[in-house]
Amino acid sequence: MINKDFFSALEELEQQKKINSEQFIETLETALTSAYKKMYGEAKNALVKLNPEKNTIKIYSYKKVVEEVEDEDKEISLEEARKIKKSYQIGDSVVEEETTKDFGRIAAQTAKQVVMQKLKELEKQMALSELSEKEDELLTTIVKRIDNGVVYVQIAGSHSEGVMLESDQIPGEKFREGDRIKVYVKKIKDSFRGPQIQVSRSNIGFVRKLFELEVPEIESGEVIIKNIARDPGNRTKVSIYSEKPNVDAVGACVGNRGVRINTIVSELNGEKIDLVLYSDDPLEYIARALSPAQIISVETNDSLKASRVIVPNDKLSLAIGKNGQNVRLAARLTGWKIDVKPEAEAIKNDNPVEVEYELTNIIDEPMNDDFDSFDDLEEIDAE
Repeated sequence: MINKDFFSALEELEQQKKINSEQFIETLETALTSAYKKMYGEAKNALVKLNPEKNTIKIYSYKKVVEEVEDEDKEISLEEARKIKKSYQIGDSVVEEETTKDFGRIAAQTAKQVVMQKLKELEKQMALSELSEKEDELLTTIVKRIDNGVVYVQIAGSHSEGVMLESDQIPGEKFREGDRIKVYVKKIKDSFRGPQIQVSRSNIGFVRKLFELEVPEIESGEVIIKNIARDPGNRTKVSIYSEKPNVDAVGACVGNRGVRINTIVSELNGEKIDLVLYSDDPLEYIARALSPAQIISVETNDSLKASRVIVPNDKLSLAIGKNGQNVRLAARLTGWKIDVKPEAEAIKNDNPVEVEYELTNIIDEPMNDDFDSFDDLEEIDAE
């Protein structure tokens, strides 16, 4: 019914497509059994078996031996069973090979359908497996098309495309078909249409991967990114540190004459970046996170995970930032609630601050001697 050529083709598929022939044969047997039942009656107990060694396919029907027959399709009396074989007992199964010449065409069609379906499933699994390795990675892609603000990009080395929603784009960016752009693979999920690849340029993972790409010390683990807080298209704060005392974490990220940080800023379409040196002391960490503002003092309430920061009167707007951006990002970076107050208000309310940590001028220290390629951040934020 299924000849030698079929099994030879199956063996070839196993070698080329890495199909497990045993699992495939089981799937095919199940499909052929279902096809046989549809052709000769669902009520009938039947089983289709393939034998690759003999290049044959056989169909067996089986009935249970009972004292009194109620279902002729599934049961046989003990008397009738013993006409076939004298040793049959109640509860045994009588198995007979069926001779169904008309089933050959149906079997061939079913086999073809199963092979095609199995190949589709295999290709889908292989594509998903290959792409899953790219999750949480930075890829260079080509813009394939743009539809209602959604950007579709071609993933290099595959037939799959990534989808970048408007919410995953940096505000103000414009793309054209054929543009080469870097994207962060945010998520890969399976669907009935195949693997769906969600890519992003607004995700904090995009910033993290850019730093890993441009700063060898981060890739090697000498410099560690503690956290990232981001307002895509406007400002990002990155807290970093090194466990090695001889490694300048901030200097490593800035690079010679700012070349590394400038490359990252350029890829982010001009988005400002504050490098914040992490500290285990929350007072110092909070003060640094409010960069580029100058801080007079910080006090904290550990139980509420809240802090109060006093700044010079003329630095209040700088500490808070436009629409509260600077203090909001600092809070997100550190994990502390931050309430910023001007020095005059603290004095006016006759509510002196219990200064737990004096931080005057700590933010004013230059981050790196070579870091001279940025504009004066203080003047920009003050505007």
